[in-house]
Amino acid sequence: MNTKSLLLAAALVIGLPTMATAANHEVKMLNKGTAGAMVFEPELIRIAPGDSITFKATDPGHNAETIQGMLPAGAEAFTGKMGQDVTVTFTAEGVYGVKCKPHFAMGMVGAVIVGKPSNLEAVKAVKNPGRAGKKFETLLGGL
Repeated sequence: MNTKSLLLAAALVIGLPTMATAANHEVKMLNKGTAGAMVFEPELIRIAPGDSITFKATDPGHNAETIQGMLPAGAEAFTGKMGQDVTVTFTAEGVYGVKCKPHFAMGMVGAVIVGKPSNLEAVKAVKNPGRAGKKFETLLGGL
């Protein structure tokens, strides 16, 4: 085996534990859940960098998308299609605000914490409409 092949094999072996530990989590988009009407369940989820979340369109008429100003530096915004599941891999550490666009003001929001919540104060400073603002105060208040 030549040096390049050995280096490539070593890199693959070293990288395997990282790839194998990434998990996929599920967040349901619901008309009615344990916390009331128009909710993500769970509303707050903590994951590791590299993990993914599948936002499940359990009930029709919902989507999942990021909220402007509620993303860590270097993170990419996402917008799921209405009534369809969307799977997102989260690589940048911090707090992500997520909303259902048609039910945003009704408080259909959630928070994803990836690793350390490095941007928590910036996320808390974002003004959200109606019940969404109150929901984020509750979700993020104890962090």
